[in-house]
Amino acid sequence: MAAGAAGAPRLVQYVVVRSDLVHSLSWPLGAVITQACHAATAAIHLHYTDADTQRYLEELDSMHKVVLGAADEAALSGLSQTLTQAGVLHKLWIEQPENIPTCLALKPYPKDTVHKLLKKFKLFK
Repeated sequence: MAAGAAGAPRLVQYVVVRSDLVHSLSWPLGAVITQACHAATAAIHLHYTDADTQRYLEELDSMHKVVLGAADEAALSGLSQTLTQAGVLHKLWIEQPENIPTCLALKPYPKDTVHKLLKKFKLFK
């Protein structure tokens, strides 16, 4: 496992995007990327004072994000529920005014802390 500052575990911000937005619902790729950016920014903002978030931001030039794909709204909502039950802090981004859940982003965590909850999701394509 790669280490961050002073040998601390490397922090990762996971972003999970609905792949059906591009592949089935024909959203433009740029619009989907925008959703991921909204969720990542919101998660950082909501957990700004968290120690891991602060350390992540201090390592500005070596931030590490992983973008995963969820098959559809049900998979994304199910993941959000699983994360909530596990006490994993995240932001489910719901696009307005359409009220469509599009993606979610976790606050930065050491990879080993949350990876097991995300292992069934593959890299977004």
